[in-house]
Amino acid sequence: MKVCFLGGARYNHPLDATSKKKFKLLAELGEMFVIAFSENLRPLHFVQHARFYLFPKLPMPILRYWEMFALGPFLALWLIFRHRIRVLVAQSPYEGFAAAIAKKIANWFAHKVVLIVESHGDFEESIFLQRRIRWPGFYRFLMRYVANFALKHADLLRAVSNSTRSQLERWAPGKPIVQFAAWTDIEVFFEASDNCQKTDNTIVYAGVLIPRKGVHFLIDAFAKIAWDFPNATLWIIGKAENMEYARSLKTQVARLSLNGRVVFMDAMPQKELAQHIAQSCVLILPSLSEGLGRVIFEAMACGTPVIGSHVDGIPEMIEDGMTGFLVPPGDAHALANQIRWILSHPEEARQMGKRARDFAQSFLPEATSKAIQLLQMARSILQEGGNAPTTLNQQMLMTLDRLQNPLDSSVSKKVDLSESSLCGRGE
Repeated sequence: MKVCFLGGARYNHPLDATSKKKFKLLAELGEMFVIAFSENLRPLHFVQHARFYLFPKLPMPILRYWEMFALGPFLALWLIFRHRIRVLVAQSPYEGFAAAIAKKIANWFAHKVVLIVESHGDFEESIFLQRRIRWPGFYRFLMRYVANFALKHADLLRAVSNSTRSQLERWAPGKPIVQFAAWTDIEVFFEASDNCQKTDNTIVYAGVLIPRKGVHFLIDAFAKIAWDFPNATLWIIGKAENMEYARSLKTQVARLSLNGRVVFMDAMPQKELAQHIAQSCVLILPSLSEGLGRVIFEAMACGTPVIGSHVDGIPEMIEDGMTGFLVPPGDAHALANQIRWILSHPEEARQMGKRARDFAQSFLPEATSKAIQLLQMARSILQEGGNAPTTLNQQMLMTLDRLQNPLDSSVSKKVDLSESSLCGRGE
């Protein structure tokens, strides 16, 4: 089966270790194609376990949307005709618009194509929490039209959480939905848990720096407890996706006299990130909107408890008081109280982290089987014109069986199959 992924992920050549491992596994299930973005202003085309067609990364997100809307349908259509692509997988309803146009035109020429549209977050509102939007009314109208068009023409939908599933059900009632989390190369996080010495006074945030992530509330919360715990340090790890917001965070740190106590680090390879998370006593995800929060699972695999906002899919991952804590979004005072508890109860926090790691280990096999099931459902539609199959074919059963031992070296392979967009890490 030939599958083409469309998404906003960025890649370089050669692929990093995590992406290389991921696409090596996907290649066992069929011939894979990727329409995404490069890391700079140069378009790229290369073959490394999949055929990559990467648009130049224009400086503004709105320009990249238009780039995908304008060029994505034509490139996808060319791949359908040239390489006989049978399945299109869109990372969100917005990339799904480009894929839906390609599918519709291909159908006019009797090329049957299955479209899978994924949702990794609140596609109606979260974009307005990421950056300042000019003409928000027009932008909202346009995005709603684009999402509606994509979901109308989708054959299958994929959600990452109950909240994203509910949203898809509202927009596309009756469409089959497969739900499983967006994973990562989880093996490195389990390994870091075994090999790193945990500290009792390091707090970590890992994620892009955009307003939706609520990092400014985390800094305010840290300021409330910083002088009661003079050895405590806050690591903020992630790419400054919104430069204006990133500058405001550093200004906030200086205004609160936290220079030296709050350390900003750029995005880093998975293995290095895992080591930082494993050393920390708690990971904090103070998001205002979050489809599920992949970094929560990464932290749990490291044996690190998590404090997260009680919003969207985050409560599906954190058992309050057992594997971490849930706090109201935007409530710096409540967040400070839970950080204070973690720093004041190091032994209890370690036990909390052990329970979180147990949860992470139990979470793997189901998501893998559902990822394979999604592709098998697409195959069924192509072959029989049906909906969801009741069984997996022999090749996929063999792949699934090979991936079912969650603690051996195949862990990373297993979870990589269900990576964001089944293939790429989104924003």
